[in-house]
This record gives sequence, C-alpha cells and structure tokens, in this order.
Amino acid sequence: MDLTSLNLAEMRDLVRSRGASAEEVVLAHLERINREDQKIRAYLTLSPERALEQAARVDRAVANGDALGRLAGVPVAVKDVIVTRGVRTTCGSRILECYVPPYNAAAVERLEAAGACILGKTNCDEFAMGSSTENSGFFATHNPHDLERVPGGSSGGSAAAVAANLATVALGSDTGGSIRQPAALCGVAGLMGTYGRVSRFGLVAFASSLDHIGPFGRSVRDLAAVLQVIAGRDPNDSTSAAVPVPDYESELEEGVASLRVGIPQEYFAGLSAEIGDPIERGIDLLQRIGCTVVPVTLPHTDYAIACYYIIATAEASSNLARYDGVRYGFRAPEYGDLRDMYERTRDAGFGAEVKRRIMLGTYALSSGYYEAYYLKAQKVRSLLARDFREAFKNVDVIVTPTSPVPAFKIGERADDPLQMYLADIYTVTASLSGIPGISVPCGTTRGDAASGVPPLPVGMQLLARHFDEARLLRTAYAFERAGGFSGA
Repeated sequence: MDLTSLNLAEMRDLVRSRGASAEEVVLAHLERINREDQKIRAYLTLSPERALEQAARVDRAVANGDALGRLAGVPVAVKDVIVTRGVRTTCGSRILECYVPPYNAAAVERLEAAGACILGKTNCDEFAMGSSTENSGFFATHNPHDLERVPGGSSGGSAAAVAANLATVALGSDTGGSIRQPAALCGVAGLMGTYGRVSRFGLVAFASSLDHIGPFGRSVRDLAAVLQVIAGRDPNDSTSAAVPVPDYESELEEGVASLRVGIPQEYFAGLSAEIGDPIERGIDLLQRIGCTVVPVTLPHTDYAIACYYIIATAEASSNLARYDGVRYGFRAPEYGDLRDMYERTRDAGFGAEVKRRIMLGTYALSSGYYEAYYLKAQKVRSLLARDFREAFKNVDVIVTPTSPVPAFKIGERADDPLQMYLADIYTVTASLSGIPGISVPCGTTRGDAASGVPPLPVGMQLLARHFDEARLLRTAYAFERAGGFSGA
C-alpha cells in the first residue's frame, strides 16, 4: 500500500484500525519528500523530529485505546507565513531567513491538538505577495503536473505538496485567491472560509482585513475535517467570530436537491474555451444531480482588481513597516546612521514584488491621495459586498471559474506584474466581501501533444453566504461524488 496516496479519511481510519502506525505514515511521507521534492521544491523547511514525536504520541494513544483526535496520524504541511514554535518561519523572505518563532499559530495548535503530524513549512511568494510562487526569496516551486509550469500562488508550495503526495493535507493563506488559485492550477481542492471563521493569530500579516488561513486537500472531506479542527473563536484574535462551528463532515451527506446555483455573467465574458468548457460541463453536472441554475449579476466585478490592489498594498505597506532590522530578522551588516540601516536592511531583505507593493500602498495612503484612492476603494468594496448580498437573496451558491488561465510556464509572466495580478481576477471579489469560497477540480484542458503541452487542471470556484461553509462543502462534495473532479 502506498501510504502517501491516501486521503485524510483513509489515513485516519488506517491508523485507528492499526493497519499502519502513525510513525510508518510519517516515515513514508518523509521518504517521498526526500525522493521527489528535489524537483518540485514544495518545502522550505522540514521538521521530521516534530512529526515523528507527534506520531509516537498517536501510536501510544492507539495502543492504550485512548480517544483519538480527528486528525490523528495525518501528515500536514504548513505554509511558511504561519508561525510554528521552534521551526524556522521565513514568509519566503530573506529578511526573515533565520527567524524561529517562540510560539505557534492558533491553527497549528489546533491541528496538533487533533493529532496531526506537521512535516514542515512550504514555499510561498514572499510575504504571500504573488500568484505563482516565483516571488519566493529562495527558489520557485514547480507544478507537479508539468515541472516547467508554476503551481500558482502565493500558497503554491502547499498546493504542490498535496498534489504530489508530499503531504495528505496542507494549510495555506488566502488574501486575494492564494489558496483557491493554486488549488485550481495544481488540481486539488482548496477552501477559504468566511473572514473570521479561522483565527489569524500567528499568521504573519500581509493585508489584515483580507487575510485568511485555510486548508488544501485531495478531497472535499479532507477540507471539511481540517476546517472542523481549525475553525472557531480565538481570544487571541479579535477578528475571529464567535459563531458556532457546525459538524462539517457529518453534514456532507445531506445532498443538494433543489439547491439554487447562481451563474454570474460577468465571470464568463471573454473566458477562453480551455477554461470555459470544463466549467460549463461542471455546471451541467450540478444540474444533473438536482441543482437549479439561476443567472445572477454582480455589476461591480470589473472594479474588483483595482479595488483589491489598492486596499491590499495599503495594508501591506503598514504591516511591513515592522521589518526594519531593529527587533528581529535580517539587519544589513554595514550602514551609517539609523536611517541608513533601515534603508539598507529593507533594500537587501525585501524582493522586487514586496518593494513594489510597499511603494504602491504608501502612495495610496499618502497625503492628498488617501481619499482619491484608498477611501474610494473602500467604497467600491462595499458595493462588491452589496452585489453578493443581493445575489444570495435568489441563490444558495454561486459558481465561477477559479482562474482565467491554466498553469503558465515559469518565467512567462515574471516581467509583467499586471498580467500576474490579473490571475486573481475571479477570486478577489470573495476576499473583498468576506464570503467563503472553495475551488475544486473540474477536469483538465485538452493539451497539445504536438507542442508538448500536457492536459492541465482546471478549477471551479463555488461561493456562499457568510458562515455558510457547510452548504459550500456539501455542494462541492456532491459534485465530487458525481465524478466532477474528473470532468465527468
């Protein structure tokens, strides 16, 4: 049996039934990482001792007949913007290359309390700023479906790890699509919950009003199980919501009969056939399993990208001001006065994309431009949220593409920031509105054997009302069981 190919439920049941020990499961994954990750480069830092210590605790509990956590023995990867006590956390940046946190993120604490075994920290765009994982300060991650292509971003390392069986599930962060877009490009499932559903305590901030932590998995049940563990109010995060957390796994089986699925015309105008055709087949499948398709409109969608990149960069410029060489992280070895130390430290420690976003955000917040840019963007954000509220009066979920393109080649868009930003065109609206979203595989592109282009994964995005993750997961699960992941 290949222990690395099992989904979460299979892995959990195997460990509980003593079909394999948690230690055997962890060792199988570490062996595969050592063998395969040299070409994929999903991980920045491994933590084998930590994973094996947790596995030993799980195996003792199994032997003693003790109650087991929901994720007992399950190998997990964690994006390197989520802090882990005693394990290097770099945010994909040279400025934090040697930073070892003294505490765990709330999500990490909850994972390990449930028995999960953390294998290591995954590569990402620096401070989660990017859509391809090429902006990492260390190296690019490769898409397991075609090593010449990107895995998406900024959580590309986590998506690639799950797609390549280098972890059973993984945590990522999503600010404008950074879980959903790489999930689509790597052919796995990825979930961003409602803003406030999962504590951000220990998530290194990019844009605080937009940041989320969420899971990747190879099945919808994987996502439901992980969300069940990490969701809920956290006193260390004032933005986490005191909203009851349903039993997501048990509600998966409730079905989707008579569910109303909204199709927004704005997301399909100009969509290429290689992405549009699999999405249309996915919508047809939802109809065949009992859903009713309803056209909806989200009229302010065209303003979303501009709105997002003003708000996100403004918040980033504020959040990244703390990296100055004084308190922690890298400090330039040679400098004159204090101002010179700041400048040299930030110049050497930050990459080009982070510098670009700091500059954009500082400009948007500067005297004379705040009202023209940042304040106006916040007003547009309110209009986008209103669009969704109106649409959800008539439908239960909304279906869109996740990405306008399949995985592109490494380096193809590196010199064109605008084209890179447009990779998030279908995901930023949900982020700005605070609603939950999930991306699930819905087939592949045709590929072109003559040109050496393989079939590439296509993702379908489902959106729901605030704190309605249960319905979102139930819809995605019904789609998966009907064969939707294979494009049936």
